[in-house]
Amino acid sequence: MKFILPTPVGILGFGVEGQSTLRWLRAQGISDIIILDQKPVEVEGVGVECVKVVSGSKYLDGLKDCASVVRSAGVNPLTQELLRFQMNGGQVSSQVEIFLEQTKSKIVVGVTGTLGKGSCVTMIEHILLAAQKPCKVGGNYGVAALDLLADETPDRVSLLELSSFQLMTQQRSPQVAVVLKTTSEHLDWHRSVEEYRDAKANLVRYQKPADTCVYLDDSEGSREIAAQGRARKLRFGHASDCNAQISETSVRIGSDELKLADCIVPGIHQLENMAGALLAAQCLGIPVAQGMNALRTYRGLTYRLEPKGTYKGISFFNDSYATRPEAALAAASSMQQPFALILGGSEKNADFAELATGLVACANLRGIALIGQTAGHLRDALQAKDIKASLVDHATMESAFAWCCEQVQGGGAVLLSPACASFGLFANYKERGKRFDELVKGFVDLP
Repeated sequence: MKFILPTPVGILGFGVEGQSTLRWLRAQGISDIIILDQKPVEVEGVGVECVKVVSGSKYLDGLKDCASVVRSAGVNPLTQELLRFQMNGGQVSSQVEIFLEQTKSKIVVGVTGTLGKGSCVTMIEHILLAAQKPCKVGGNYGVAALDLLADETPDRVSLLELSSFQLMTQQRSPQVAVVLKTTSEHLDWHRSVEEYRDAKANLVRYQKPADTCVYLDDSEGSREIAAQGRARKLRFGHASDCNAQISETSVRIGSDELKLADCIVPGIHQLENMAGALLAAQCLGIPVAQGMNALRTYRGLTYRLEPKGTYKGISFFNDSYATRPEAALAAASSMQQPFALILGGSEKNADFAELATGLVACANLRGIALIGQTAGHLRDALQAKDIKASLVDHATMESAFAWCCEQVQGGGAVLLSPACASFGLFANYKERGKRFDELVKGFVDLP
């Protein structure tokens, strides 16, 4: 079944997702294609010699030559140009919309939330692979959604991590939806918390009564989103009547219990991700005990509270992916020994009050190295809560790292969990995490 896209088709944004869209369009026999991107388009190696390219500050002017466009996730669909395009009869679609229309998979699992999406979706993958059930991860994590169509079979479970950007125009929902803790995020992109949550609600809004929505009962945002769908509900949280009950040390489903102490992956916040993953896997026919046994061997993701080893009495944890205050607080709360924290990055107008309150409560926090644009903003928030730990501004990651090592040289941990995006000092969280890893290696190699 072909997905009908009137030609010429515009590819709006030509990063990894846009290049995937180009491959898919060509596989459908569509050659009348226009690439639109604000940045210069690198043509070498991607085979765009037969298509038109419109780039630069006026790249959206190219919409006038398109009958339809496939929007990459990072392009806001509420721009005046795109709204005008649709009012004039233009069709706007996205990778996820096309995937859900075209997929052969009998079961698609979608995971969203402010925190833990990548961890939860790969936990589900880990459980399914251990049970020898075919599956593949795509969307915001893994491969681009349209790349999942290339080799799929009906019995393969497709697992999608989905951001608010991807869900914003979505009008289809997967058979199993997992809604993790949802607070507020990307308010430099979304106009309000309400718009952000409304976008995520598209994950469940079009579910059928026979579908399933798994959600975090402890989170107001998660409850709000889950209520907008008709599917049967499975709850995880601290309440005794939840389908999966979370304590400070374990997850319990019925008579089965998974203790965090028996798992490889660190962090008490992972219990929420585990609970969501276990309920989702149960929907896919995996017995709870089998799922729990699989999660004991789950190692976690790169730059998500990733243990980097203990050297000279100091343990190092790389949580560069923690670009939100809630994520940094979850990491800090997981530290069992005295620790120093590297905090800060680029400004996204986040509210640091709750983070500051939580860090004040960390009795084992010895010092905070503040970096990036948000150093002053963070200092104000921490001082307003009368923080006792030392606060020192640093111009570079190298300086912050060395200072943190000094704070715990008698024994403890150094944690990189910035609570902010990396732009300014680094191109992205991966480069920031890589630099931290290099500094740990340099510390190990010191005489």
